[in-house]
Amino acid sequence: MDKIDEILTRRVEKILPSKEGLKFLMQKKKIRLYQGFDPTGTQLHLGHSIGLRKLMEFANLGHEVIFVFGTGTVLVGDPSLRDTARSLITEEEIEKNIKDWKSQAAKIVDFKKVKIMKNGDWLRKLTLKEIVSIASKISAVQLFKRESFQRRIEKGDTIWYHETMYPLLQGYDSVVMDVDLEIGGTDQEFNMLIGRELQEKINSKQKYVLTLPMILGTDGKQMSKTSGNCVWLNDTPKDMFGKIMSIPDEQIVPYLELVTDIPIDQVREIEELHKLGKLNPLDAKKRLAHQVLSELHGVSKADKEQVEFENVFQNRQVPTEIETIKISQAKLPALELFSHPKLLPSRSEVKRLIGQRAIEVEGKVVSDHKAIIGLPKKGAIVKIGKRKIVKLIPE
Repeated sequence: MDKIDEILTRRVEKILPSKEGLKFLMQKKKIRLYQGFDPTGTQLHLGHSIGLRKLMEFANLGHEVIFVFGTGTVLVGDPSLRDTARSLITEEEIEKNIKDWKSQAAKIVDFKKVKIMKNGDWLRKLTLKEIVSIASKISAVQLFKRESFQRRIEKGDTIWYHETMYPLLQGYDSVVMDVDLEIGGTDQEFNMLIGRELQEKINSKQKYVLTLPMILGTDGKQMSKTSGNCVWLNDTPKDMFGKIMSIPDEQIVPYLELVTDIPIDQVREIEELHKLGKLNPLDAKKRLAHQVLSELHGVSKADKEQVEFENVFQNRQVPTEIETIKISQAKLPALELFSHPKLLPSRSEVKRLIGQRAIEVEGKVVSDHKAIIGLPKKGAIVKIGKRKIVKLIPE
């Protein structure tokens, strides 16, 4: 597989209108491509790293890569995959989010090899006449066909007019930058195809669209901030290693392929072992976690966290660094003790974990949520679930 084939295969869900056409174009010239990022949050997770890695693959081959911060589109709010409108964001929040975003992306992106642009620089200057002209190129029926809008219509919910403008404004980015290719998640396909249509109608030029696969979170569901199932790029090495070790077994191969640079032939060997039932999930996850940490935090930290994980969770030793939490009383009912805000989020969660025999105090399982738990003056080691270990000390 040559360099172009490889870049158009790994970490790729779909290429429109065709992979063959894009490959032919890349053989003829260095292309201009971009991915847009609306700075609506301060954190990036491993799912975002798929696009960052893909962009760097193009940059390393000498293609012109542009990172576009959506300082204009963010004021509208992307309705993709949303059943409600996004809250509007302030200028101060936008600038703070961009700063945080760049510091996290720097673990993957060499900013000396890419350009950074902000679409607010051209979108905010559009006149009413220009906006009307852009809108005249796309059918209103086409905009309302997007799935998230259809779900809202079926439920009788509101679609705000400014939301229908989002794909037009994002699409206009392609026109202004005159790009050959746009990259984005599968949730962005609709918006990117609007940009393809505008590029063809306004600049008489074909734009290709490359969609990226999406990984699932630690609970096997779509990775999202609200679900609390994200592996964040700014997680500590310890938290990152532990989170990766907790992903569902069926996510091992997708993670290896999408968020690491392990050679693809090795990934396929692991995939084959998994299909044959010969893969040891624990060993495979340790290799995955070590690889991710090596690439994001360095090999020495990856080595350290793997040894720590093996000591604590396989050899049942006490962590070398353990969080200490002070408790107001030396004796408390289990339900009250473990619903402490730094331990578990709710009493129902305490009851659930106790029912599953998933809480231990000094190695002894807590089996009754009404039981009185006594803490010695020196404190007690508490294990909650598979990964959380803390020391509780009475004040």
